[in-house]
Amino acid sequence: KKISDVLQKSAPKPGVPADLQNLLAQHFGENRSVIEIEELQLSDSCFLPANDLTHSFSSYLKEICPKWAKLRRNHKEQKSLVMLVLCSSALRSLELIKSMTAFKGDCRVIKLFAKHIKIKEQMNMLEKGVFHIGVGTPGRVKALVEQDALCLNSTKYMVLDWNWRDQKLRRMMDIPEV
Repeated sequence: KKISDVLQKSAPKPGVPADLQNLLAQHFGENRSVIEIEELQLSDSCFLPANDLTHSFSSYLKEICPKWAKLRRNHKEQKSLVMLVLCSSALRSLELIKSMTAFKGDCRVIKLFAKHIKIKEQMNMLEKGVFHIGVGTPGRVKALVEQDALCLNSTKYMVLDWNWRDQKLRRMMDIPEV
């Protein structure tokens, strides 16, 4: 049996907080002490309800962030975002940006991925403007944070595109580089 055959037959299940906890434990478990692993444990109160696969992306965002208009108006910091959406690829990021039009209102969205956009351009945009939502890939977001071009102190929501599968039927967390 090929893994793609098995995955095609199984219905996708919505992500749960335990999925992320297990992934963190697997990744850090070998080279961390017991105390360090305990510090990595996140309580269930850190998580918003997962998309139960009945919502579109826009309706899901409206459900988890009902006071978006107020958050958007109060955000004035450069080099920071109110909401960060992490996806497995640049193409998926573009899909999500297009599908959130009903949610975002008059806020500014920045694309945080490497496809045709140089990191210096993104750094300049973040320094000069105020952005509310950032949608991108984990690799580019990590690079921007490491270079102090993106500050996560004012980030209220981090959304992981956990349930979407690419053409190889891999979720974002199934890709080893992530």
